[in-house]
Amino acid sequence: MNELYIVTGGNGHLGNTIIRALRDQGKVVRALILKNDSTTLLESLGCEIIKGDIRDEQTLELLLDSKASLTIIHTAGIVSIAQKKNHLLYDVNVNGTKKLVDLATKKQVHRFIYVSSVHAIPEKDNEELIQEIDTFDPNLVVDSYAKSKAIATQYVLDHVKLGLNAIIVHPSGIIGPNDYGKAHMTMMIEEYLNGYLSSRVDGAYDFVDVRDVSLGIISAINHGVVGECYILSGKRIELKEMFLTLKKLAGKRYHIHVLPFWFAKISAPLAEIYYRMRKLPPIYTKYSLYTLRTNSNFSHDKATQKWGYTPRSLEETLRDTVLFLSEMKRIKRKRVLNWIKTYQPIKQ
Repeated sequence: MNELYIVTGGNGHLGNTIIRALRDQGKVVRALILKNDSTTLLESLGCEIIKGDIRDEQTLELLLDSKASLTIIHTAGIVSIAQKKNHLLYDVNVNGTKKLVDLATKKQVHRFIYVSSVHAIPEKDNEELIQEIDTFDPNLVVDSYAKSKAIATQYVLDHVKLGLNAIIVHPSGIIGPNDYGKAHMTMMIEEYLNGYLSSRVDGAYDFVDVRDVSLGIISAINHGVVGECYILSGKRIELKEMFLTLKKLAGKRYHIHVLPFWFAKISAPLAEIYYRMRKLPPIYTKYSLYTLRTNSNFSHDKATQKWGYTPRSLEETLRDTVLFLSEMKRIKRKRVLNWIKTYQPIKQ
């Protein structure tokens, strides 16, 4: 039987990277994008495109209309670190997911991969290793985004009992090339290299390359166990290390101030207003500051043992991200552009 891979959120950072990987393997792909989204990128990847809304039942019927064996990779959702409440967040992340899950269960699709988040997993104290769990409760996690992912994840798992061949993946903080939008971490890198970001805070988080997550998802389709969850994390990185690497990539030691954490928390609302005026997503908010001080010691041992999942180095990820941004003409400083093209990483 013919196979059809369906990717929701096809224009997103993760979505378009998954499509690239699938197309490299010769797979037939159909993508869902928003009605007003450009089709240029996905057309260049040789992808069938459906425009619509994940919350619209007619859109979903059209999306899943095929006699082929269907594998759905559900990446569509709203990622928000902003303090201001987004009324669409619950509607898209929870209600949209529920409608897709209901239809996928009815159609008895071959595989359903739900891209959850490590934020759906309750934090542990004292840097204790965080591993996969099998029950999700929104009351045990912090902030609206994490709660929405916990609710949706549990809904997917509940439908496994009803016959849905679903597998859950939990990426950590996704970074890397192919971000044609304005994701939080891509914006931070871009702002720094263009000279707009002159301060940071101390803290750490687990960051993972978008390409490693994409390959991990494809491995989960082939080797994952229905009803199981898999953390797709990278490495816990201190922000100091990240900016030192960016300084090497920039070819010049651009000075950056380290703000006291108390001051950053007080000024976070003003920073959100500043970026809103520039029509850009905020780089740091009250919630993002919170995550930099929480336990992000996520374990990807389960995926590593199951199918050999191995995330790449931070230096490779950042170098390729800067190269991508330069190719997209999103870095203005000529010195950075000239340096990055000839930069050779130190071999480990």
